[in-house]
Amino acid sequence: MTLTSKPLAVIILVVLFGGIALSAALGAWQTESTKVAATFTEGEFAGMANPADIRGSYTFGDVEKNFGVPASLLAEAFAIPSGTDPAAFPVKDLEALYAGLETEIGTSSVRLFTALYTGLPYDLSTDIYLPSRAVDILNALGTLTPEQTAYIEAHRVVLDSAPAPETTPAPEPASTDHLVKGKTTFQELLDWGLPQAVIEGIIGAPLPATSLTIKDYCTSQGLSFETIKAALQAEVDKLTP
Repeated sequence: MTLTSKPLAVIILVVLFGGIALSAALGAWQTESTKVAATFTEGEFAGMANPADIRGSYTFGDVEKNFGVPASLLAEAFAIPSGTDPAAFPVKDLEALYAGLETEIGTSSVRLFTALYTGLPYDLSTDIYLPSRAVDILNALGTLTPEQTAYIEAHRVVLDSAPAPETTPAPEPASTDHLVKGKTTFQELLDWGLPQAVIEGIIGAPLPATSLTIKDYCTSQGLSFETIKAALQAEVDKLTP
């Protein structure tokens, strides 16, 4: 039997949309990606979502789904501008929101807050900063250890008010305290006396344009800025008498 074009087109549509309908009914059809955090693989927290896996591409809503921390509470803790949908706010946008601060508030801050809020373990060996309101919320839980309390108090950032939208910043003076930050360039590392070979060993590649910031380089190469920053800072600290 030979099918004409019209019956054939009808059959194709029925098969296509019928398959989608069946997949949707079985929960197999997804029109958008879902974000599921990696879990701890050992110890007493094995099988539980790991806050260290929170990505910049996550929204506060994704954090809530994975860890049970309300998106509205995250919005309060990180002073998100009023009128913003907390569940739709991308974690990575914190870095732009607080770009004018001397210290960084970003994805690592959300990881730390989530871990301490839920009682999950988190590495406190590097400097991670939290807005003052986030610190107050964590302290009010009454579940932190003395070490954790001392840490967040030492890394409290007092905000006068919710930050205004970022404008074009004036050029920053060269760093005098030799702290590796998001806006630190490779040229600054060289100026501080860090050998090019050491830098290349840490980033695992030839030295890029020295005017490039370390953070922008990590983003473009898919590297963890926090990991690279910690390794560079350790080498910079060795230069200080």
